[in-house]
Amino acid sequence: MLLLFLSFSSIYSYAQIPEDALRMGWYKPGGTARNQAIGGVMGSLGGDITSTFGNPAGLGFYKTSELVLSPGYNFNTQKADYRGTESSDKKNSFLLGTSGVVLGFSDRYKKGKSSAFSIAISRTADFNSNVYYKGQNNFSSYGEQYAAEVAGSGLTLDQVLNSNSISLGSRMGVYTYLVDTLTYSAGTEVISTPTRHSLLTGAPLALEQENRIETTGGITEIAFGFGSNKNDKLYFGGSLGIPIVNYESRKIFTESDISGNNNSDFKTSTLDETYTSKGVGLNLKLGMIFKPVDNLRLGLAVHTPTIYGLKDTYDASMSTNTENYATPDSVSSRFFNNGEISEFEYDLTSPWRMMVSGSYIFSEVADVTKQKGFISLDVEYVTYGSSKYKTANTDQGDDGYYDNVNKAIKEVNKGAFNFRLGGEMKFNTIMARLGFAYYGNPYDIAPQKADKMFVSGGVGYRNKGIFVDLTYVQGFQKDFNIPYFLTDKENVYAAQKVTSGTAMLTFGFKF
Repeated sequence: MLLLFLSFSSIYSYAQIPEDALRMGWYKPGGTARNQAIGGVMGSLGGDITSTFGNPAGLGFYKTSELVLSPGYNFNTQKADYRGTESSDKKNSFLLGTSGVVLGFSDRYKKGKSSAFSIAISRTADFNSNVYYKGQNNFSSYGEQYAAEVAGSGLTLDQVLNSNSISLGSRMGVYTYLVDTLTYSAGTEVISTPTRHSLLTGAPLALEQENRIETTGGITEIAFGFGSNKNDKLYFGGSLGIPIVNYESRKIFTESDISGNNNSDFKTSTLDETYTSKGVGLNLKLGMIFKPVDNLRLGLAVHTPTIYGLKDTYDASMSTNTENYATPDSVSSRFFNNGEISEFEYDLTSPWRMMVSGSYIFSEVADVTKQKGFISLDVEYVTYGSSKYKTANTDQGDDGYYDNVNKAIKEVNKGAFNFRLGGEMKFNTIMARLGFAYYGNPYDIAPQKADKMFVSGGVGYRNKGIFVDLTYVQGFQKDFNIPYFLTDKENVYAAQKVTSGTAMLTFGFKF
């Protein structure tokens, strides 16, 4: 299934692939410190501004108003195993948990009826990370992906340099002689220069590869919510979300000959890529909560796909040292684009999300200060394979390209379940909280698997309309990274393990 990836590269100089769509959907939602302390569970609890982003029906529990602010700090450490060599890197960053204002109103004429409006902001996805790995590879060269595209195009090397139907990577590879033709006893073929010596002498490849990836940014969502309460039994609500995307990635991949042969026509090659994606989206969240008995709450919520309008930029440079074989040895992607950075505009539709939830409240009474605590569970299903791209500029191509990408998304990604469990115990004005969350594998390819787990705990203080919550969340994530894609052999990849920590403080007051 991974072979589908490379079929896209000959269409655009740089364009979207299925992993870009997954980045916009596979993330741990944010929340207040209280919400994150209980594992992010909020589908049936209500009474927290986080309901705006989870189940807006929870806003119906408000009968007063409150103002909330949730600053936090992330600690992120990544370990990778590439071809038997282990490496690590780390990155820390500030974040903003769910913050905003809720305006609650009780109906003075009808007991058991109230409603609330919310205006909230939250970092719903955090892209800040450093990924680093290196290792020896006697199996393949990153130049082979470009050689395969050039060979399949049927164009001469001179024609490739002037063709907009060939990817920027391949054109840079041809220009710097990372890709060239070789005539020998078996005939003439397009090859990557690192494999030249191996083809001519039969000697195995002896390469060291190093990949450094730094990403920054996130998705910050502004939401407007409404919730209503009917007879303290049925709660329903909805929210309109406006996510703002700001993503930047810099990747530096280096491949070096470690054979010790100074006449192999290849010494080293480096590809330095900078990619940005910015835009705005729109989504809708709907939900309801039902209390069949006082101690039990049942929740149901649906999140429509977010429709994004995005603009990407791509800038790259490649330098290749072929010893005494050929020059020039470096070029920028702007050389092939009239000196400009490449830009692309497109629309992206993210996955659907559906959630069912249940909560048991200990000593459920109308006066929340006398409640003793709760335990709550969310089960969420996300349709990762339903993400879709669509062109926003017909001058840059037609939807035929995106039809292929969308087909690949369905082949490579699948729907997955997420589980969140949490609870709270109250001791007068002090509360203690624990939580656990598991986010399932979104990939439908073997042997690669990925998941995320979070263990959390925190304390809170409530008294006379003032509240302060402190939380720490420990995360464990498994994923993988493929540095380049080949069509004629198995793809190498780095197995990743990420440990993360989030410290968050929420403070606010009721009015």
